[in-house]
Amino acid sequence: MSGGLDVLALREDDVAKFLSCQTHVGVSNLDFQMEQYVFKRRSDAIHIINLRKTWEKLLLAARAIAAIENPADICVISARPYGQRAVLKFAHYTGATPIAGRFTPGTFTNQIQAAFREPRLLVVTDPRTDHQPVREAAYVNIPVIALCNTDSPLRHIDIAIPCNNKSVHSIGLMWWLLAREVLRLRGTISREMPWEVMVDLFFYRDPEEVTEILVSLSVLVVIGASNLQQWCSEDFQKGGFVHPCLLFPIRCARTLEDECTR
Repeated sequence: MSGGLDVLALREDDVAKFLSCQTHVGVSNLDFQMEQYVFKRRSDAIHIINLRKTWEKLLLAARAIAAIENPADICVISARPYGQRAVLKFAHYTGATPIAGRFTPGTFTNQIQAAFREPRLLVVTDPRTDHQPVREAAYVNIPVIALCNTDSPLRHIDIAIPCNNKSVHSIGLMWWLLAREVLRLRGTISREMPWEVMVDLFFYRDPEEVTEILVSLSVLVVIGASNLQQWCSEDFQKGGFVHPCLLFPIRCARTLEDECTR
């Protein structure tokens, strides 16, 4: 889909991102329709995906998404937890409609349902996990774009983007690249300048890891506020003036300490 244009060609930094996120690493199983996207098979029976074809199908999917006049008519879905954050971020930057988590059956076919939608385009993270929206999209003639691994079924899939859709970093990278290309085709961002949004924002984060980070930050804030409080009290005893702004982090630290000890 690059058409031989240097502007749309796969660049070295994008290849480095592909390799670091292991986007090219498939699985041991191979669907016969995905055989055209496989470069070779390793000695441990793992199939390697051709990254050039991945980039070509990514550009094709971006052109299909950019062709929709109303971005809200694009529905992005991920039932797997690894892709839910990426879907929400993609919808935030492109204006699409996200469905993160469980897909309610009948969303595309049951008009009586309160959550009934009529999208013009559907983008899913995994055709196997998101089989229900893919099947309903086939009933109502909605084109489907999917991130497909080497063992993914391509039934009712119109545009298959071959990639590793089982890795946390690979899923986040593919949604980030897709969002970047859509914004470039719309003219929102320039191809000459790098996108200011980091790819890390599209990665799945473990809730326990986030909790540990918040606890560590709260401990640092409490320690810093206690030292500030000691300095203010010593300065006040010497007859100095303590600005009211210095007392604000002390109050915040006490409130945070009370919340953490509950």
